[in-house]
Amino acid sequence: MSVVRDRRFWPLRRDRMRESLPDVDTSRVAETVAQLRHRGRATLHDRLHRVRMTLGLAGQAGLAAGLSWVAAHDLLGNPQPVFAPISAVGTLAVSVGQRFRRTVELIVGVAVGVAIGDLLIYFLGTGPWQLGLVVTSAILLTIFAGGSVAIVIQAAATAVLIVTLSPSVDQLEIPRFLDALVGGTIALLVTAVLLPLNPLRVLNRAARPALDLLAEQLDNAAEGLRTGDAGRVQEALDRLRNNKQELATLTEAIEGAKETALLSPARWHRRSELTHYADAADPIDRAMRNSGTLIRRAVTLIEDAEPVPEPMPTAIGHLAESVRTLKHEFAQGEEPEDSRETALRAVREAGRAYAEGVGFSGSVVVAQVRTTASDLLVASGISQEEANRLVRKCFGELDRPGSPAGPEPAARPPTAPPVG
Repeated sequence: MSVVRDRRFWPLRRDRMRESLPDVDTSRVAETVAQLRHRGRATLHDRLHRVRMTLGLAGQAGLAAGLSWVAAHDLLGNPQPVFAPISAVGTLAVSVGQRFRRTVELIVGVAVGVAIGDLLIYFLGTGPWQLGLVVTSAILLTIFAGGSVAIVIQAAATAVLIVTLSPSVDQLEIPRFLDALVGGTIALLVTAVLLPLNPLRVLNRAARPALDLLAEQLDNAAEGLRTGDAGRVQEALDRLRNNKQELATLTEAIEGAKETALLSPARWHRRSELTHYADAADPIDRAMRNSGTLIRRAVTLIEDAEPVPEPMPTAIGHLAESVRTLKHEFAQGEEPEDSRETALRAVREAGRAYAEGVGFSGSVVVAQVRTTASDLLVASGISQEEANRLVRKCFGELDRPGSPAGPEPAARPPTAPPVG
């Protein structure tokens, strides 16, 4: 009877066993949903940031398109001023910092296209093979003359318009040339006078992603060293390597700010303030690359089970704090004194770590802390020579534990790792 009773209640016992087992699938689903939610928030944040970055450009393009249409239609009497708004938007859509050159290239390209199109139409007429010949000739001629890609595109596009529209539109050449001139000029007028962007605000927004990325990954590397988590340090390295977009955005914003400060009378008083950012771009780039070397060697340090003195991750954490402070002081237009002090504090902690004893990879990490700190000092406005002098002074010459003492000449302490 007991056996029959056990069989009868076996499904109940099986259900109880299922309830007692951990619901692995549910936890995996919950983890996946959490990751998707986090990525969704990050994506939304990135998209909103891009919208804020391009809000001024969108306003400039809209204003330039409207004004160029009015100028070509009402002032020049062009009944269909299609090319003027296109030229204005095309000028503004190019990378900021290149708009003046873009306007010149636009006008030159249109002139070349008009000349080649008219010449070949006069001798050969119109048709599909004539169109192909005109486009080929326009491209080859502009390339032979050393024209840029923008000039080549404008020449070829204008030649296409001349060949295809000339049979149905009389005297297309002059309106096309004037539209390009009006559109490019209106775009520069909007950029320089009517709606000039605040160059410092643009730079602050552009610098934030690059500096935040550097500070965050240095923090992650410091925490990974403290806990011996090589995976976390490797993740920080992988994320820091994908920094091309952030650096490109910063470089482009610097060029655009220079252009705005040069062309816009309302922004001329900002020229001296832009010097900080203009001079900081290269050392920030170097700080990122040297931090990548630091973090990569930190992964090897953990994998090789080398000693990790407590001051080592502390030094890397100070580097991260120096980057955040530099961002804040730049945004406030302040002299970055706190950032400099924090960077030198990182050098002192690196000196302590070196004195306590490090392995081969650890010595590389210490050297890269010094080099990155030097880069941050240069980014703050100090000359390279002065930055190196301050780094050497703060690091000093420290004895390793257990090194021989006494007056013998052979008992010299190790020299500090060089500043890169």
